Amino acid sequence: MTLVAGVDSSTQSCKVVIRDALTGELVRKGWASHPTSTEVDPQGWWEALQKALAYAGGTDDVAAISIAAQQHGMICLDEDAKVIRPALLWNDTRSAQAAEELVTELGADEWARSIGSVPLAAFTVAKLRWLAEHEPDNARRAAAVCLPHDWLTWKLLESDQGSLTIEALTTDRSDASGTGYWSPISGGYRFDLLQRALGRTVKVPRVLSPAESPGRAGSIIVGPGAGDNASAALIAGPSIGDVIASVGTSGTVFASSDSLIPDSSGIVAGFADATGRYLPLVCTLNAAKVLEAVALLLGVNQQGLSDLAMSAPAGADGLVLLPYFEGERTPNLPNSTGELHGLCQKTSSPAHLARAAVEGLLCGLADALDAVESHGVKVERVNLIGGGSRSEALRRLAPTIFGRPVLVPPPSEYVADGAAFQAMWALDPDHKPEPWPVTGSLQFEAEPLPTVRDRYAEVRDKCIRSARHEDGLA
Repeated sequence: MTLVAGVDSSTQSCKVVIRDALTGELVRKGWASHPTSTEVDPQGWWEALQKALAYAGGTDDVAAISIAAQQHGMICLDEDAKVIRPALLWNDTRSAQAAEELVTELGADEWARSIGSVPLAAFTVAKLRWLAEHEPDNARRAAAVCLPHDWLTWKLLESDQGSLTIEALTTDRSDASGTGYWSPISGGYRFDLLQRALGRTVKVPRVLSPAESPGRAGSIIVGPGAGDNASAALIAGPSIGDVIASVGTSGTVFASSDSLIPDSSGIVAGFADATGRYLPLVCTLNAAKVLEAVALLLGVNQQGLSDLAMSAPAGADGLVLLPYFEGERTPNLPNSTGELHGLCQKTSSPAHLARAAVEGLLCGLADALDAVESHGVKVERVNLIGGGSRSEALRRLAPTIFGRPVLVPPPSEYVADGAAFQAMWALDPDHKPEPWPVTGSLQFEAEPLPTVRDRYAEVRDKCIRSARHEDGLA
């Protein structure tokens, strides 16, 4: 039996799966938590990876391994390959103003034409501009910049080969396309955009082809790695008409496409995928943590929250929760907070709040579906994955909000599974294997409830107008 390992180094934790390369059967798995902050010493991720690999029984019998990780972020290294400062994560919104500056300087249309996306606070290019403006000494020390999966892959190679230089850094096209200075249009770096952000150019990782290995860790072939959503798409990749909605720390809606979708509004990111195709994607900052926060507020567990939500009427009698607990990326309101509208005697019950939380989360994802569909992506069915998809209320209410059937695959670590699949591909890079079959999926269908989305849109638009007025844009 040939075994392959896949890693998901996510915002909250590190997950490892070890699978049979032929059948995809799960042999064993491991897990370890990550530091809880939007600013993290990457060494914490490396230590979590070691713990998760040990918990999974080690890699002595593993033929190949690949690492997927949270997208964007910023890890700056000096000439000696030492980390200069804690990494800024994708959900650190202090770079929001820097993103606005960059978009204003070039114009949204030019950014979309150049890199297929319009920079937001999450993008590495915005974080580099923030670094140059707020920590100029650190900016001057930076000799290289990389992303979480780049650094972890580099550390994996270093752990076996000894000290490596910054020239050994590698990445893949899916993660590179979220930096803001690599173009899926040209397939190369835009050093002029990197210099615009940081004030000068620095070394960046070499972009590997989809199954190209950067080297070995002992006898183990190391795969190129990928961004988390691109990795999930490798194993849960939708057919034509299927779109993935992932409910994790963030909420993401994405589909596989043969062509790039540049969107000058900045809502749809024109990312590359991990196969040589494209991954149009919409991201929200707030997803599963919304359910966690409301459950904590109500003093119930997730099952209790789900039961409460299902006991309340559709639309929660007009109670609407805008779930912008961490600011928001879609819509672009980085300084926003959660808002509750329609609170009155009738709606001031735990069941109404639970229902409003689930519907608010789903309405945000439905807006993302609309944005992807408006750019020509066919949306006939939604594949619901991620930790939040375990919520029974989320599953049952999703088709009423999305207006389409919802397929829920069995619980699995799909990002890590995709990385394991990529590791198998790296064993024979000239022949892309067929994805392992996913069996046991459940399909949910229900009559659409457009009035719920209409009420949500009314409150959302009011929030956007208010934010624009405060910013002097209206």
